[in-house]
Amino acid sequence: MTAGAGRRIWGWYFFDWASQPYNTLLLTFVFGPYIADLLGDGTAAQAAWGYGVGAAGVVIALMSPVLGAVADLAGGRIRFIALFSVMYVLGAWGLWYAEPGNLHLVLVLVSFAIGLIGMEFATTFTNAMLPGLGTRDEIGRISGSGWAFGYLGGFVALVIMLVFLAENPATGRTLAGLSPGVFGLDPAAREGTRAVGPFTAIWYALFMIPFFLWVREPRLPGALPIRQAVASALPELRRSLRSLPRERSLFAFLGASMLYRDGLNGIFAFGGIYAAGVLGWTVTDVGIFGILAVLTGALFAWLGGRADSRFGPKPVIACCLAAFCLVALAVAFVGRGSVFGLPVGPDSRLPDIAFYVLGGLIGAGGGVLQAASRTMMVRQAPPARMTEAFGLYALAGKATAFAAPLSVGLVTDLTGSQQAGITPLIVLFLAGLVLLAWVNPDGEARAA
Repeated sequence: MTAGAGRRIWGWYFFDWASQPYNTLLLTFVFGPYIADLLGDGTAAQAAWGYGVGAAGVVIALMSPVLGAVADLAGGRIRFIALFSVMYVLGAWGLWYAEPGNLHLVLVLVSFAIGLIGMEFATTFTNAMLPGLGTRDEIGRISGSGWAFGYLGGFVALVIMLVFLAENPATGRTLAGLSPGVFGLDPAAREGTRAVGPFTAIWYALFMIPFFLWVREPRLPGALPIRQAVASALPELRRSLRSLPRERSLFAFLGASMLYRDGLNGIFAFGGIYAAGVLGWTVTDVGIFGILAVLTGALFAWLGGRADSRFGPKPVIACCLAAFCLVALAVAFVGRGSVFGLPVGPDSRLPDIAFYVLGGLIGAGGGVLQAASRTMMVRQAPPARMTEAFGLYALAGKATAFAAPLSVGLVTDLTGSQQAGITPLIVLFLAGLVLLAWVNPDGEARAA
């Protein structure tokens, strides 16, 4: 590997490092539980969060395939990533305005959705760069190492938030016993915790610098002007979708990944809110849970990348999905009054310990599953249509991105129970595992 190629791979890794805090800090471990705390009702928070994230998913589902088709025809993915990066930064920064006693929930959810959409669109285009970073046998290791590096970034960002900024509402102190007041932030107004939005925005802007400096794209032969690409995108997309059912293995994998990635997004989105509402955890408690999940995610994403290179992505994905079915089921049976059906006292630490263990498993499985899915896409895609195939992968990942959060929100509303609200995720993981049986490990090209 040349120095230039190595620098390009490291630049690509830095996107995962820069963008991960949106998932770690905002979606799961700090801002989500903070909203639950402000609303004072875990069930209402889970339902509202489900509807808000689900609405963003609808936008992502409608726009991702069109944008992917445009970029495939026009080239220049970097400029699209720059545009979506602006959305990421603006959306994250807007979360500062989630003030206690003056919460404009719709405005906060819109800001959150803008940043989430920016992150997801940027991820679509950076994922499409993966096939050009190494050989077929190297892709698994590169993908796993990228996820591991991203998880480490999320870990560092989470530790900074918990040690210096996110205050316990009862004490006004951080996990390290510090007051956010040393930074001019008012603990009584929860400014330390609310700073998670601007902090995430600044983190992303800073660490995307290596990406934009080191990642270079070869010029696309026959690239169309942007207006012509926009006009041609929809016909191209229609042709691709019409031909897709004839490619059985690719079609099955896109269907399987559509379901299990939706389930995975759901379990990440609701983990912190679930713990805050069912177990009564504070932001600090959820943050410790997050540290464990992120550390196991980093370690196992790295190990999973090596397993992927040795055994191939299909068995790695299958093992992860079986584990997630069991973990999601187990989560529904952990509550303050009982653990897996066994009654416990109100002061028992067993529910907390059980949820910490489950959080570690969620983090470990999530990193491995997402990294292996990227390499499976490389194996399934026809080499001459790799970028187009990654556009379809983005479509599959976003076409039902609203299903998990909306179904969780709906079931939670109907049953009045956060524990029952988690059960739709089990169905998504199980359905993805069933569809995986029709996927050829080496894709149609190797099978022919």
